[in-house]
Amino acid sequence: MTAVMLHGQETPEAHQAGAPISRIVAEVAARFPGERITLGDMAGAFGDRAFALLILLLLLPSLLPGMASVFGLPVLILGVQMGLGLRQPKLPRFIARQSIKREDLLRLAGASSKWLRKVERYVKPRPGFFTSAAGDRLFGWVTAYVALMLILPGPGTNGPPAFGNIVMALGLIEHDNKVTAWGFALTIGGCIFASVVLGMVCWLGVKALGWLL
Repeated sequence: MTAVMLHGQETPEAHQAGAPISRIVAEVAARFPGERITLGDMAGAFGDRAFALLILLLLLPSLLPGMASVFGLPVLILGVQMGLGLRQPKLPRFIARQSIKREDLLRLAGASSKWLRKVERYVKPRPGFFTSAAGDRLFGWVTAYVALMLILPGPGTNGPPAFGNIVMALGLIEHDNKVTAWGFALTIGGCIFASVVLGMVCWLGVKALGWLL
Protein backbone atom coordinates (compact mmCIF):
# COMPACT_ATOMS: atom_id res chain seq x y z
CA MET A 1 0.00 0.00 0.00
CA THR A 2 1.47 3.38 -1.00
CA ALA A 3 1.77 6.02 1.71
CA VAL A 4 1.30 9.71 0.94
CA MET A 5 4.26 12.02 1.45
CA LEU A 6 3.74 15.44 3.02
CA HIS A 7 6.87 17.58 2.83
CA GLY A 8 8.95 14.41 2.99
CA GLN A 9 7.01 12.71 5.78
CA GLU A 10 4.40 9.98 5.66
CA THR A 11 1.07 10.67 7.31
CA PRO A 12 -0.50 7.81 9.31
CA GLU A 13 -3.93 8.60 7.88
CA ALA A 14 -2.61 8.41 4.35
CA HIS A 15 -0.87 5.12 5.05
CA GLN A 16 -4.10 3.57 6.30
CA ALA A 17 -6.24 4.76 3.38
CA GLY A 18 -6.07 2.41 0.43
CA ALA A 19 -8.12 3.84 -2.44
CA PRO A 20 -6.75 7.02 -4.07
CA ILE A 21 -9.68 9.30 -3.20
CA SER A 22 -9.67 8.10 0.40
CA ARG A 23 -5.92 8.62 0.54
CA ILE A 24 -6.14 12.10 -1.01
CA VAL A 25 -8.86 13.14 1.44
CA ALA A 26 -6.81 11.70 4.31
CA GLU A 27 -3.85 13.77 3.14
CA VAL A 28 -5.94 16.96 3.12
CA ALA A 29 -7.45 16.15 6.51
CA ALA A 30 -4.00 15.47 7.99
CA ARG A 31 -2.58 18.68 6.55
CA PHE A 32 -5.45 20.80 7.90
CA PRO A 33 -6.76 19.41 11.22
CA GLY A 34 -9.19 22.31 11.87
CA GLU A 35 -12.96 22.13 11.59
CA ARG A 36 -13.02 23.90 8.21
CA ILE A 37 -10.52 23.95 5.31
CA THR A 38 -10.42 26.93 2.94
CA LEU A 39 -9.81 26.57 -0.79
CA GLY A 40 -7.03 29.16 -0.50
CA ASP A 41 -5.21 27.07 2.09
CA MET A 42 -5.38 23.99 -0.11
CA ALA A 43 -4.29 25.94 -3.19
CA GLY A 44 -1.18 27.15 -1.37
CA ALA A 45 -0.25 23.87 0.27
CA PHE A 46 -0.27 21.32 -2.52
CA GLY A 47 1.98 22.90 -5.14
CA ASP A 48 1.65 21.64 -8.69
CA ARG A 49 -0.98 19.10 -7.61
CA ALA A 50 -3.29 21.83 -6.29
CA PHE A 51 -5.23 22.29 -9.54
CA ALA A 52 -6.26 18.68 -9.97
CA LEU A 53 -6.79 18.16 -6.24
CA LEU A 54 -9.08 21.19 -5.89
CA ILE A 55 -11.02 20.26 -9.03
CA LEU A 56 -11.47 16.72 -7.72
CA LEU A 57 -12.71 17.91 -4.33
CA LEU A 58 -15.05 20.51 -5.86
CA LEU A 59 -16.53 18.02 -8.32
CA LEU A 60 -17.19 15.24 -5.80
CA PRO A 61 -20.40 16.99 -4.58
CA SER A 62 -21.75 16.86 -8.14
CA LEU A 63 -22.28 13.13 -7.59
CA LEU A 64 -24.89 14.11 -4.98
CA PRO A 65 -28.30 15.49 -6.10
CA GLY A 66 -28.63 19.27 -6.31
CA MET A 67 -25.01 20.10 -5.42
CA ALA A 68 -23.25 20.56 -8.78
CA SER A 69 -24.11 24.15 -9.75
CA VAL A 70 -22.80 25.53 -6.42
CA PHE A 71 -19.22 24.67 -7.37
CA GLY A 72 -19.40 25.50 -11.08
CA LEU A 73 -17.76 28.94 -10.90
CA PRO A 74 -14.68 27.89 -8.87
CA VAL A 75 -14.18 24.91 -11.19
CA LEU A 76 -14.49 27.22 -14.23
CA ILE A 77 -11.83 29.59 -12.86
CA LEU A 78 -9.47 26.73 -12.05
CA GLY A 79 -10.00 25.16 -15.48
CA VAL A 80 -9.28 28.40 -17.37
CA GLN A 81 -6.15 29.08 -15.32
CA MET A 82 -4.89 25.57 -15.92
CA GLY A 83 -5.70 25.86 -19.63
CA LEU A 84 -3.65 29.06 -19.78
CA GLY A 85 -0.65 27.21 -18.38
CA LEU A 86 -0.53 28.46 -14.77
CA ARG A 87 1.35 26.06 -12.52
CA GLN A 88 -0.50 26.99 -9.31
CA PRO A 89 -4.03 28.32 -8.77
CA LYS A 90 -4.58 32.05 -8.23
CA LEU A 91 -8.01 32.15 -6.66
CA PRO A 92 -10.00 35.38 -6.31
CA ARG A 93 -10.28 36.33 -2.65
CA PHE A 94 -14.00 35.60 -2.45
CA ILE A 95 -13.39 32.05 -3.67
CA ALA A 96 -10.20 31.49 -1.66
CA ARG A 97 -12.15 32.28 1.51
CA GLN A 98 -14.74 29.58 0.78
CA SER A 99 -14.26 26.59 3.02
CA ILE A 100 -15.24 22.95 3.30
CA LYS A 101 -16.11 21.25 6.55
CA ARG A 102 -13.59 18.55 7.36
CA GLU A 103 -16.39 16.10 8.17
CA ASP A 104 -18.17 16.90 4.88
CA LEU A 105 -14.95 16.20 3.02
CA LEU A 106 -14.70 12.76 4.62
CA ARG A 107 -18.40 12.13 3.93
CA LEU A 108 -18.01 13.00 0.25
CA ALA A 109 -15.12 10.57 -0.08
CA GLY A 110 -17.31 7.83 1.36
CA ALA A 111 -20.20 8.77 -0.94
CA SER A 112 -18.19 8.42 -4.16
CA SER A 113 -19.99 6.18 -6.61
CA LYS A 114 -19.32 2.47 -6.99
CA TRP A 115 -18.09 3.09 -10.55
CA LEU A 116 -15.52 5.56 -9.29
CA ARG A 117 -14.33 3.06 -6.69
CA LYS A 118 -13.83 0.52 -9.48
CA VAL A 119 -11.67 3.01 -11.39
CA GLU A 120 -9.55 3.63 -8.26
CA ARG A 121 -8.32 0.04 -8.30
CA TYR A 122 -6.38 0.65 -11.50
CA VAL A 123 -4.75 4.00 -10.66
CA LYS A 124 -0.94 4.02 -10.51
CA PRO A 125 1.85 6.27 -11.82
CA ARG A 126 2.14 5.90 -15.62
CA PRO A 127 3.76 8.78 -17.55
CA GLY A 128 2.49 9.86 -20.96
CA PHE A 129 0.91 12.70 -22.93
CA PHE A 130 -1.89 13.35 -20.42
CA THR A 131 0.64 13.83 -17.60
CA SER A 132 2.69 16.33 -19.64
CA ALA A 133 2.40 20.14 -19.69
CA ALA A 134 0.31 19.94 -22.88
CA GLY A 135 -1.94 17.36 -21.21
CA ASP A 136 -2.38 19.72 -18.24
CA ARG A 137 -3.57 22.49 -20.56
CA LEU A 138 -5.98 20.15 -22.31
CA PHE A 139 -7.30 19.03 -18.92
CA GLY A 140 -7.85 22.68 -18.00
CA TRP A 141 -9.92 23.57 -21.05
CA VAL A 142 -11.98 20.40 -20.82
CA THR A 143 -12.60 21.18 -17.14
CA ALA A 144 -13.74 24.71 -18.05
CA TYR A 145 -16.31 23.24 -20.44
CA VAL A 146 -17.48 20.80 -17.77
CA ALA A 147 -17.92 23.75 -15.39
CA LEU A 148 -20.21 25.44 -17.91
CA MET A 149 -22.31 22.27 -18.02
CA LEU A 150 -22.56 22.45 -14.22
CA ILE A 151 -23.56 26.11 -14.24
CA LEU A 152 -26.16 25.87 -17.01
CA PRO A 153 -29.45 24.27 -15.94
CA GLY A 154 -30.39 21.08 -17.72
CA PRO A 155 -32.02 17.76 -16.82
CA GLY A 156 -29.36 15.14 -16.13
CA THR A 157 -26.53 17.23 -17.60
CA ASN A 158 -24.33 17.51 -14.50
CA GLY A 159 -23.41 13.94 -13.62
CA PRO A 160 -21.93 12.48 -16.86
CA PRO A 161 -19.35 15.21 -17.62
CA ALA A 162 -18.50 15.68 -13.92
CA PHE A 163 -17.86 11.96 -13.44
CA GLY A 164 -15.46 11.86 -16.37
CA ASN A 165 -13.70 14.98 -15.12
CA ILE A 166 -13.32 13.42 -11.67
CA VAL A 167 -11.66 10.37 -13.25
CA MET A 168 -9.36 12.71 -15.20
CA ALA A 169 -8.43 14.60 -12.02
CA LEU A 170 -7.80 11.35 -10.16
CA GLY A 171 -5.46 10.17 -12.91
CA LEU A 172 -3.67 13.51 -13.04
CA ILE A 173 -3.07 13.63 -9.27
CA GLU A 174 -1.61 10.11 -9.42
CA HIS A 175 0.35 10.89 -12.64
CA ASP A 176 -1.51 8.10 -14.43
CA ASN A 177 -1.67 8.73 -18.17
CA LYS A 178 -3.96 5.75 -18.82
CA VAL A 179 -6.63 6.64 -16.25
CA THR A 180 -6.49 10.31 -17.29
CA ALA A 181 -7.07 9.21 -20.89
CA TRP A 182 -10.08 7.13 -19.81
CA GLY A 183 -11.37 10.16 -17.94
CA PHE A 184 -10.86 12.35 -21.00
CA ALA A 185 -12.94 9.98 -23.15
CA LEU A 186 -15.67 9.82 -20.48
CA THR A 187 -15.65 13.60 -20.11
CA ILE A 188 -15.95 14.23 -23.84
CA GLY A 189 -18.81 11.74 -24.05
CA GLY A 190 -20.52 13.34 -21.06
CA CYS A 191 -20.07 16.84 -22.49
CA ILE A 192 -21.54 15.77 -25.84
CA PHE A 193 -24.54 14.28 -24.04
CA ALA A 194 -24.99 17.41 -21.90
CA SER A 195 -24.60 19.73 -24.90
CA VAL A 196 -27.22 17.82 -26.89
CA VAL A 197 -29.67 17.90 -23.97
CA LEU A 198 -29.12 21.63 -23.40
CA GLY A 199 -29.46 22.25 -27.13
CA MET A 200 -32.78 20.41 -27.17
CA VAL A 201 -33.99 22.37 -24.12
CA CYS A 202 -33.11 25.66 -25.85
CA TRP A 203 -34.78 24.53 -29.10
CA LEU A 204 -37.95 23.54 -27.25
CA GLY A 205 -37.89 26.87 -25.39
CA VAL A 206 -37.66 28.82 -28.64
CA LYS A 207 -40.47 26.73 -30.15
CA ALA A 208 -42.64 27.26 -27.06
CA LEU A 209 -41.98 31.01 -27.20
CA GLY A 210 -42.96 31.02 -30.87
CA TRP A 211 -46.23 29.29 -30.11
CA LEU A 212 -47.03 31.79 -27.35
CA LEU A 213 -46.31 34.75 -29.60
